[in-house]
Amino acid sequence: KQWYQRRVRGLNQKYGLDETYTGVEEVDGEEYYVEKEGERGAFYCVLDTGLSRTSSGARIFGVLKGAVDGGLDIPHSSKRFPGYNTETDENNAAAHRARILGEHISSYMQTLLDDDEDAYKRQFATYKKEGIMPDMIEGMYTKAHAAIRADPSPAAKKEKPEGYKPKSYRRPRMSIQQRKGRVAQQKAAFLALH
Repeated sequence: KQWYQRRVRGLNQKYGLDETYTGVEEVDGEEYYVEKEGERGAFYCVLDTGLSRTSSGARIFGVLKGAVDGGLDIPHSSKRFPGYNTETDENNAAAHRARILGEHISSYMQTLLDDDEDAYKRQFATYKKEGIMPDMIEGMYTKAHAAIRADPSPAAKKEKPEGYKPKSYRRPRMSIQQRKGRVAQQKAAFLALH
């Protein structure tokens, strides 16, 4: 969700719409719809899920929420968001906020930490290396949202060192003599077996 919100905020900033269409300032999980303000409207988009499954709580709806919270005008309903109750036809904003801020990850980390130390080390090795514990997850996500709000522009690309050559998996081109020699070797190996 944070990545999409950063892209949307950066897009609005690029076209001078970041002051008009600020999106959601504080992560609360509430329903949010962008409405036209002033002369210029917000960017209007339609969510094309392609081959992604559209079951309730799917990641594609996290993408949708991030884009809408960033300030894009995307027609949607909250029926597929986490925390929506079909029986009462209501959206539980607290459950949605918990999902956005990674409380499900935090609880899973804590469960693994208590029950299976090896699985915890295997699945959360990077978190452990960075010193991130289960109770720090929400703060980490909150800090990411604040950083996006402060500066939505994309990070500068790292310059490649001098003499950098990307790794190539292609076989180097062979001359005609090399190809004929290779075919002769394969024929000899085949005839030796039979």
